[in-house]
Amino acid sequence: MADRHSVQPQAQRVSTTRPTGGTTMVTTGGGGGGTILKRIQEHAPNSTQVVGLLTLVISGGILLFLTGLTLTAVVMGLIFFTPLIILSSPIWVPAGTVLLIASAGFLSMTGFGVSLLAVCSWMYKYFRGRHPPGSDRVDYARSRIADTASHMKDYAREYGGYLQSKVKDAAPGA
Repeated sequence: MADRHSVQPQAQRVSTTRPTGGTTMVTTGGGGGGTILKRIQEHAPNSTQVVGLLTLVISGGILLFLTGLTLTAVVMGLIFFTPLIILSSPIWVPAGTVLLIASAGFLSMTGFGVSLLAVCSWMYKYFRGRHPPGSDRVDYARSRIADTASHMKDYAREYGGYLQSKVKDAAPGA
């Protein structure tokens, strides 16, 4: 890497002649042409990048070919099997409906079973004192419910006697 970026001294200008058809052309080496060539060589891809590009092009071509082949096979299959599908559709529609309902039922029952298993596992951990995620919220809700029930009990005791006295006032024989 270091040798790519090192500064090279410019070469001496050398005059050469090249025949071009009926005339001769004089070029000088070194000057501006050498720096352009060096710039091109500095920005040229290395062998790893070339191999990566070739791999990308080849695999992309293969995938494009397989895509075309798959699309062709699907279209040909539809062309050949469409009459058979149309003629046998009175069988396929009820069978498809039954399969759809059965698979939906199976998947929902499986989901409910997994949910039940998760809830049972959480409750087992909670009652064993292992503090599963969310147990602090359950404890807080339980304490709030117990506090509310206690307040309601006190309220009923306080106003229960009041209501009984009102009932006795309204109906003295009761």
